[in-house]
Amino acid sequence: MTNMFSNLIMAVRGIGSNWLRTLLTMLGVLIGVASVIVLLAIGTGTSQSIENSIQSLGSNTLTVFSSGGSGTSSGTQIRNTNLNSASVSLISDPNNAPDVQSVSPVISTSVTATNGSLSYSTSVIGSTPSYLVASNYTVSAGRSISQADVTSHAQVIDIGASVASGLFATGTDPLGQQIELGSSRFTIVGLLASKGSTGLTNADAVAIAPYTAVQDQLTGESQSFSELLIQGKSASTLTLAQSEVESVLAAQNNTTVAALPFNVLNQASLISTATSSSKTFTALLGWVAAVSLLVGAIGVMNIMLVTVTERTREIGIRKAIGARKSVVLTQFLIESTVISLMGGVLGAVAGIVVSRFTIAGVKPVLASYSIPLALGVALSVGIVAGFYPAYRAASLRPIDALRYE
Repeated sequence: MTNMFSNLIMAVRGIGSNWLRTLLTMLGVLIGVASVIVLLAIGTGTSQSIENSIQSLGSNTLTVFSSGGSGTSSGTQIRNTNLNSASVSLISDPNNAPDVQSVSPVISTSVTATNGSLSYSTSVIGSTPSYLVASNYTVSAGRSISQADVTSHAQVIDIGASVASGLFATGTDPLGQQIELGSSRFTIVGLLASKGSTGLTNADAVAIAPYTAVQDQLTGESQSFSELLIQGKSASTLTLAQSEVESVLAAQNNTTVAALPFNVLNQASLISTATSSSKTFTALLGWVAAVSLLVGAIGVMNIMLVTVTERTREIGIRKAIGARKSVVLTQFLIESTVISLMGGVLGAVAGIVVSRFTIAGVKPVLASYSIPLALGVALSVGIVAGFYPAYRAASLRPIDALRYE
C-alpha cells in the first residue's frame, strides 16, 4: 500500500512537471469521451423522436388503404375493390374480428380555412368519433364530434391548436364560432389538445369533422373511403387483428390475402423497424465517436513515450538504488491512467452539458449507459496506451539509463 501511494505521488508530480503537455494530452481523451456521450445521446434522441412520431399516429392501430389496383376479375366480370361501409361493418363485427376495438372510416382533403381576413391551410379529416381515440387526439375544450353528428350530416368540426391560432386572435374563444372551408361553413364544437410537431407532419394542423358532412360539402358523395383506421384491443394482439382484417377483406372481395388490393400498415411493425434502424444508426455514431477516443489513446501513448525518454536518467537512478521493475512499471501506468481518467471525467461533464442543447434539430436524450461506458473506455485507454511505455521504462538497465544523455 505504501509503495502504491508513493507511486501515485510520483506520478502526480510527473504529470505536473509539464502541465501544458499534460493538458493537451487530456484534451484528446476529453474530446473522445464527450463525443461518445453526445453522439449516443443524439442517436437515442433520434430513436425516441421517430418512435414518438409513429405513436402519435395512434395507439395499437392498423391503417388500411388502397394499393392502387382498379379491381379484381372474376370470370369475365371486373369488380371494383373499395373500402366502403360494408367493409366497416364486416370488420366491426366481433365474430369476424374479435381482436379489433374500433374501425374508423377516413376521408381526407386539404382546404384553406378562413375566418374573416385570416386564413390557414389545413387537412380536413372526415371520420367518426372513434377516430379521435384511435389517433390519440383528446379534446381540451368543448366536445368531440358525435355519432349523432355523423348520422345527421352535421357541419360541425374539431380543430387543432395550430388551426385555432392561425384563424383566431390570441385570447379569442373559437368555440361556437363558424369558419369557412371552401364555400361551406362549419361550426367549431371542440378544440383538440396539442400533440406538437412530429418532425414529419404537424399533428395540430388538422380539423376533424363527420365524414358525412365532408362528403356533402367538400369531397362529393362517394361509396368508398380513402382509408380505414383500425384500433386493436391491445399491442400484443395487433398482429392477430391484422390477420383478421385481411381475412375479412379477402372474403369480401372474393380473393386471397396475398392478392388483396389493399395495404395494411401495422403500427407495431413500423415501431419495430424504426427501432432496429435507430439502433444501427446509434451504433454507427458510437463507432464514429470511438475514432476520437482512438486518437486520444494514441496521444496518451505518445506523451508517455516522450516522458520515458526525458526521464531515462531518473529511471536509472531509481533502479540503481533498488527500485524493482514492477515499481517503475506501476508508476508510469498510474501516470497514463490518471491522465486518461482526468480527461474522461472532464469529457463526461462536457458531454452532459452539450447534450442539454438541441443539435441539428434533434433533442439529444442522454443514454444512461453512455457515461460509465465512456469512463470505462477512458480507463482502458490509460492502461492499454500506457502499458508499452511503462514496460519500456521498467525494462531499462540501470547502467544504460545512467549513461543516457
